[in-house]
Amino acid sequence: MTDVLIVGAGPTGLTLACDLARRGIAIRIVDKSPGHPRSSRAKGPNPRSLEVLEDLGVVEAVLAAGSAPLPMRKYRDGVPVADADPYAGSAPTPDAPYDRGRLIAQWRLEEVLRDRLAGYGVAVETGTEVVGLTDDGTSVTVALADGSGTSARYVVGCDGAHSRVRKLLGVTFEGETAEDQVMVCGDVEIDPGLLDRGIWHQWFDEDGAVMLCPVPGTRTGWWFQSGPERDAGGRPLAPSADGFRRLFARHTRLPGAHLTEATLLSTYRVNVRMADRYRVGRVLLAGDAAHVHAIAGGLGMNTGIQDAFNLGWKLAQVLRGRAGTELLDTYEEERLPVAAWTLDLTSERLRATLEAIRKPGGGLDSAITSSTSGLDRGYRWSSLARPGGEGDVRSGDRAPDAPCAVAATGAPTRLFLAFAGPHLTVLGFGAGTERALRDAAAAHGDAVRAVRVHGADAPEPATGTAVPYALHDREGHARAAYGISRDTVVVIRPDNHVGLISDTDGFDAVRRYLEALDGVREPDPMSGAGMVDGTRKG
Repeated sequence: MTDVLIVGAGPTGLTLACDLARRGIAIRIVDKSPGHPRSSRAKGPNPRSLEVLEDLGVVEAVLAAGSAPLPMRKYRDGVPVADADPYAGSAPTPDAPYDRGRLIAQWRLEEVLRDRLAGYGVAVETGTEVVGLTDDGTSVTVALADGSGTSARYVVGCDGAHSRVRKLLGVTFEGETAEDQVMVCGDVEIDPGLLDRGIWHQWFDEDGAVMLCPVPGTRTGWWFQSGPERDAGGRPLAPSADGFRRLFARHTRLPGAHLTEATLLSTYRVNVRMADRYRVGRVLLAGDAAHVHAIAGGLGMNTGIQDAFNLGWKLAQVLRGRAGTELLDTYEEERLPVAAWTLDLTSERLRATLEAIRKPGGGLDSAITSSTSGLDRGYRWSSLARPGGEGDVRSGDRAPDAPCAVAATGAPTRLFLAFAGPHLTVLGFGAGTERALRDAAAAHGDAVRAVRVHGADAPEPATGTAVPYALHDREGHARAAYGISRDTVVVIRPDNHVGLISDTDGFDAVRRYLEALDGVREPDPMSGAGMVDGTRKG
């Protein structure tokens, strides 16, 4: 029997599949599309999603395939009136290695994730549509459109805003659709040399707009977004290649024939909706299946990727018998409030952008704020959060990065490289934390990486004598990031959020916390945890 059936092979489903597969969980991932979509759609991962992709081992491929965010040129009546670079003056910091997102076509990001998944022996099963679910309390029986069926210990619906899984569960999707806020979108080809491909061009006129952003990795491909053409009654017309040419000519004042091809045309309406539950028994929802919102700020795909990263380790721990099923309740507890915040933020950013473009020089840069980076989202309210700590970082927060050195060799490294992988991390700052580190390693084995962090003013550890996973915080960045002023233990969850910050008087709290997340339980005898199989039919 498959441990987890993932329905939907977009970025959310693929992120979850990669995370579960590397943890040794038997998965299948299916998608009703007959082939892999070639649409550019979402424009790329934000800084927090880049951190997730780094942990999964694919960030170098993403960076190579994409480009940095482009400066924006705003036009009025066909004439350039302003340039803006929302990231001018920003740079990576010791605690945040990515100060900006990455432009990459969604199909290319999905390709990178599928390649990673293939390394675990798992392939997406296209043309496979789920039409029925029956949860008997121990497994889920799944009916497929071709008349066949399968079963899984858990099912996760990552199948988009029109999610069949959500509908089969009867989960409400409350919210509203702004019928008057309509945009037509597509991938277009434009004659080479006509427009500077180092610019995101934005024509905003009183009677409409056209936005053209070059698709990285292509010679003549562009993302096309525009207000729709309308009929005599003011109703929006369906997008068409000829319509795109007319819109292009009207707003750019260039001949429409320069737009040589338009594909994957779609109409977008602003939907602001959220599921009232993320879990019903053994079936869970993630990504657009659980929440949709305005595109301002580019948080749609990113919120889904981060849903998946929150859920993956929790499913794995439950399936492997290392945690009780109550751990799955914390997925909704943590991610549903983030979705609600995202709906509010993107709606506010949309209002700000619509206001900005009424005046010459306004543009999509109005949608970008520090909050759209995803770096400030944490779970301080969570039942997994514990009190403690002296600095700005608290339990539930995103765990900061910091440059360090490998104590044994002096080679440069980073905290994120210690966190990367399917384990909890225990950081011990100061000599007084040795016992806690030894106890954690002895009790939990490979499930916990115990890391001693030597201080900047400590003697350089002698080569060859340092304990495994010992780091030297030469410049004090790690201590500064976590607000460390005395001997302190910091537990980092597998999704790279802070679980617990404790001084040496709280070692029992550290032990109890680790046991809650990685206890010693017998695994479910019906589970295939420990196997990776993307093709078994149940």
